[in-house]
Amino acid sequence: MVTATGGPRGDIADRLWDTLESYFEAEGVELDDLEVRGSGRIVRVIVDAPGGIGVDRIAELSRGVARLLDTTEPVDGSYTLEVTSPGLERLLRRPSHFEKAIGREVDVKTTEEIEGSKRHRGVLEGIGEGRLRLAVDGTTRTVPLQSVAQARTIFRWEKAPKPGGKRGKR
Repeated sequence: MVTATGGPRGDIADRLWDTLESYFEAEGVELDDLEVRGSGRIVRVIVDAPGGIGVDRIAELSRGVARLLDTTEPVDGSYTLEVTSPGLERLLRRPSHFEKAIGREVDVKTTEEIEGSKRHRGVLEGIGEGRLRLAVDGTTRTVPLQSVAQARTIFRWEKAPKPGGKRGKR
């Protein structure tokens, strides 16, 4: 499954996926997602690795991808290449994305109402048999994957306590 769909953009995305997947596998990273936007003028490649991936590694991979695309030319004409990591708050589009997000807080929008709502915010408990299981307000909610319009992880900045703790009265 590739995120770009339909028409020539889908064809470009499919060719790019096939070209890049083995390259990233050889580099020890995962091709996490791929987007082709603006009639193929923007190619966004999202990579991930166990324990995350740093900026220097992304820059190195970006240079490698640029060389690879220059020699294989899966995109006609000029384009902008972006190589990035999924980030702290990431879109969930593929079953593998949901699997990585198990145990995390997620925001899921659905195309139809499920238990009276089209928005479901809670902890992703699991994925299987074409369904997500979310802990929402103390209950488990089952959401069919085909009903998911959009989903993303939620990152909460926790305010660090001040050093030294609270001061007592004198």
